[in-house]
Amino acid sequence: MHLSIELKDEERTRCEIWTRVMGYHRPISAFNPGKQAEHAERRYFTQAQTSGSIHSPVDDT
Repeated sequence: MHLSIELKDEERTRCEIWTRVMGYHRPISAFNPGKQAEHAERRYFTQAQTSGSIHSPVDDT
């Protein structure tokens, strides 16, 4: 059974978005206008998985 709930905008809970800046987390709503514009222009990427492990032992023989 699939239930669909319809809410008016005023009934919705506001979602606060936080981001990590210089080693600590802050809500985007606390940013000044310049920082908010910079955040809106950010580009996100995914890093490819490396082929080796940085924790693999080194053979010194």
